[in-house]
Amino acid sequence: MTDHGSGTEDGDASAILIPLHEARRERLDQPVRFDRRELDQILRLYGRMVAANEWRDYAIDHLTDRAVFSVFRRTSEVPLFQIVKDPKLARRQGAFAVIAAGGRILKRGQELGRVLGVFERRLKLVEA
Repeated sequence: MTDHGSGTEDGDASAILIPLHEARRERLDQPVRFDRRELDQILRLYGRMVAANEWRDYAIDHLTDRAVFSVFRRTSEVPLFQIVKDPKLARRQGAFAVIAAGGRILKRGQELGRVLGVFERRLKLVEA
């Protein structure tokens, strides 16, 4: 009969220490990504726009400094819009932005839901 006083079969498994500067460096080397909730909001909007026959294709790019969700009318064209997540701008202008095809920033902000509000259609009063 063997005695496992440490509670684990591998006594050294719980004694692994990772220096904090190494963990931060590994985290910084990874590309920026949309998290599950952000991607859910974006894909819900994308589904509505596909149903309205305005958008047809998309691409997701995970770069070292930002994540980009590009929307296309046709696959062979330039993107109509880009939904960008740039964490470096989070404290200044906001981490999220919607950029039009010409490069014009339509909306920028801290919360993705508000930034995506630029695609919501507003009813206007028209007098006859």
